Amino acid sequence: MGARPYSFTASQAVNRRDSEMVDRAVIEQMVRKSLQERFTGNSPVIIRPLSHNGGPNPLVVNVSARHVHVSQQDLEILFGPGSQLTKFKDLYQDGEFASEQVVNLIGPRNRLIPGIRILGPTRNYSQVELSYTDGVYMGIDLPLRTSGDHDGTPGCVLVGPHGALNMDRGVIRAERHVHMHQSDCDHYGVHDGDYMQLKIDGPCGVVFDRVLVRQHPKVKLEVHIDTDEGNACHLPSASRIELLK
Repeated sequence: MGARPYSFTASQAVNRRDSEMVDRAVIEQMVRKSLQERFTGNSPVIIRPLSHNGGPNPLVVNVSARHVHVSQQDLEILFGPGSQLTKFKDLYQDGEFASEQVVNLIGPRNRLIPGIRILGPTRNYSQVELSYTDGVYMGIDLPLRTSGDHDGTPGCVLVGPHGALNMDRGVIRAERHVHMHQSDCDHYGVHDGDYMQLKIDGPCGVVFDRVLVRQHPKVKLEVHIDTDEGNACHLPSASRIELLK
């Protein structure tokens, strides 16, 4: 006898359809999670080694992942009229925070980095800070700049739930820098605008040149480096961190 043709009952067909829908939902959830893990590591990683040469204040290094700063006007373009940033997590500096709001970044190759977190509070300009690795992926030739220096910088498109923001400039790789109170400047013998070295001891120890000093009366001692730099020295394994004049 020949093989009997396989057939579905109506109930089996419904069950199979539901199963396929569940499988697809699971797959979509896995993809979203994978993208989120890859692209939204935007919470700062603060390293406090047991050994450092801080003076009146402890020396802290913050690995700053990709993020966005926005003006109030641009925030309302992205999230709607009257929108306000809502706090997700406090940052190390008093009054600064990672917000609940995230945006998608579209570059010149039409490549996408989803879910880039906005840091608050709002500023008088909008700016996107990426690592060189991000720039290579996106096809953006990133200039090395201090925050707010946007002359001749490339732009991008930011997409929020309410609208898209076409930035004609403001995409940078932030110059590594150290925030200092005047008491910290006195301890290290430096002034605002000077450059220092950051020496990191450990299994992947390095010395970073040209760490810009940024003095302000309301800040705490904190070094900012990006994810490329943090990965290069495997900062979590650091045994000692020093700022050198």
